[in-house]
Amino acid sequence: MTSVKPRFAVEAHLNHIFPPEVEPSTEETEQEVSQEEAVPNEPFEQEKTPSPRPLPTSLSQEEYTALSQSNAERHVWIEHLGAQDRSVSIPWYQRVADLRVSTTDPDASMMLTKGGSHLGYQTHYVVDGGKARIILGVLVAPSEVSENKPMLDLLWRARFRWKLWPRQATGDSKYGTEENIVAIESQQIHAYIPLPDNDHRTAFFSAQEFQYDAERDVYVCPAGKELHFVQGQSTERSRRYRAYAKDCNHCPLKAKCTTGKQGRSLCRSVDEEVLDRVRGYYLTEAYKKAYRKRSVWVEPLFAEGKQWHGMRRFRLRLLWRVNCEALLIAAGQNLKRLLKNRGWGRRPCPAEAVFALVLAAYGWIIRNYLRVVSISSCIGSASPLSKREHNPLLLMSFTRAFFNRLSFCATRMSLVPSCNQPGSNI
Repeated sequence: MTSVKPRFAVEAHLNHIFPPEVEPSTEETEQEVSQEEAVPNEPFEQEKTPSPRPLPTSLSQEEYTALSQSNAERHVWIEHLGAQDRSVSIPWYQRVADLRVSTTDPDASMMLTKGGSHLGYQTHYVVDGGKARIILGVLVAPSEVSENKPMLDLLWRARFRWKLWPRQATGDSKYGTEENIVAIESQQIHAYIPLPDNDHRTAFFSAQEFQYDAERDVYVCPAGKELHFVQGQSTERSRRYRAYAKDCNHCPLKAKCTTGKQGRSLCRSVDEEVLDRVRGYYLTEAYKKAYRKRSVWVEPLFAEGKQWHGMRRFRLRLLWRVNCEALLIAAGQNLKRLLKNRGWGRRPCPAEAVFALVLAAYGWIIRNYLRVVSISSCIGSASPLSKREHNPLLLMSFTRAFFNRLSFCATRMSLVPSCNQPGSNI
């Protein structure tokens, strides 16, 4: 923690050592362009690469322009390798990483652990829901980045990259933001993600105690009074409902409802119907089963990476290197599952090594055989002609028998059935 310094001091020090480059003035740029135009063109000019043709879409030109502009303004987490978006700030919250930075690893940020505060990162996995638990996507982000922010980018990339159409998406309550749930449900995917329960943080009546009348667009409180829509206190994403002050001040249940003198108010999201549908999943057996399996799908992979593959403490620094290390770890975990599916005991045969071994053994046998035959021929015959006639016949018969035996063994091994081939258990 001694490496953590004020960010403004570190940035001023770096700017002093590496001054920013001064952009050339407009006049100098125009002069350079005119000089380039004055130079005669080369006889052989390189052909310009044609730009790719855009795919046909059903959007109008105005919608296409608006979509392109919104995508250009959006912070793509995978493209930025999980780096924090410093251009976005919240008035009532100040990030610690905006004020302090580490001189040894400027991409790491403060992380609260059981042992205190440490510099660290957060690893995100996208895991297939099958028994194999294949890791489909990996992203490492600084600990200051909330876990719910890169979720959609990781999910959309897994769908596009691996041509998948998932039936459900399961996550803990940290991923249960309104933006994530509405986006997932809009793609016909069941969002098995618990919403944060913000209504039961106080002793007052929660929003679930109030009944909403869709036809009249009013809320009815437990005492039977109505809460009407307030235009001036609403936003683009939420609608504010408030009861009359005279109704709340004389209500016998005011002590359990509110302490304000202007009446009880509620905030309703414009996508409240989607949120209510997701809350209805909580009582279904499919949601309970998916949430039980989540403890088997994802959590053991992180435990395996920390215990056996060094994910508990990265060996490298800077965000792009840490992402490379996490991708290697995830690739190793996927390879282990691939070998488990194909079978550890049935590896591919090293044909080159076996062939070299066969040739070496054959050469050794032939040399010894020729030595023995030559000695016996010289001892048993007084004429050298018998040696020349005898050796080739024996050598040819031995070679023929050897290769016939070898081909018979190879044919027999290829005819043996195997149940460990990939796809045999489908």
